[in-house]
Amino acid sequence: MSESQRRRAAVLGHPVAHSLSPILHQAAYAELGIDWLYSAHDVTPAQLPEFLDGCGDEWAGLSLTMPLKETVIALLDDVEDRARSVRSVNTVVFEGGRRRGFNTDVVGLEAILAAAGLAPGCSALVIGAGATARSAVAALAAHGAARVEIRARRPAAASELSDLASSLGMQASTGGWPIAAHTLSADVVVSTVPAGVGAPRWVPPRPGLLIDVLYDPWPTPLAAAWAGAGGSVVGGLELLVGQAVEQVELMTGSRPEPQTLRAAGAAALEQRSAEDTPDRRGAGKSAQEEQ
Repeated sequence: MSESQRRRAAVLGHPVAHSLSPILHQAAYAELGIDWLYSAHDVTPAQLPEFLDGCGDEWAGLSLTMPLKETVIALLDDVEDRARSVRSVNTVVFEGGRRRGFNTDVVGLEAILAAAGLAPGCSALVIGAGATARSAVAALAAHGAARVEIRARRPAAASELSDLASSLGMQASTGGWPIAAHTLSADVVVSTVPAGVGAPRWVPPRPGLLIDVLYDPWPTPLAAAWAGAGGSVVGGLELLVGQAVEQVELMTGSRPEPQTLRAAGAAALEQRSAEDTPDRRGAGKSAQEEQ
């Protein structure tokens, strides 16, 4: 089969050079015995319409990272209810001449909550109020969390996210910023902010579960301090794997084993760590930026 005839998929974003998605998806294709191409393309919101128009019959789907997840919605023929409710599409599937939009971030987060053994009715706190945080709120609601508190530097954004949580059936509130450690006493805390913002001083006396959506470099200062105080920590690689498994199934019709993608991602991160340079340090890469 020639290169032009092979089925294709890709991750789009700006920037996108450090995306782990090609590594995860190619690992899935190898496991499934699928001879597909998966690539990464730096695409801005202004360039997105032209890129979509140029996708021919060989294209199966796209993974979308920031800042395209909301921009793409107006360019799609169909958008699932979950993705529309959180205004975030991270997966586009080309099917029967139509562009269909999905959000697999929510499913990935739901899987983490279930694996952690959090009981329905648990309490939650979400730090941040962007697209990542919206997906977190939707996942918490689907899991059955009873109440959620939103902490964000922009009060208006926090209030908007609190309204979303209320519409999904949770008791919702907003809290102050800067954050005092003793206020992070929920059963699960989801941090969606850069590493430099998530300071170790946030760790409460008896920490519960922390889901930190960052994964590179890892651990973040917050994650390290949280674990050091006896709390449980789940990093962004687990979220990246969870959402990628769903993406592969949507695009190919076959479901890979999460461990295959997890092992490939961990090996890539280990290699990156060994080659660490100052320009890679700082804010960190998050699972939500890499889809």
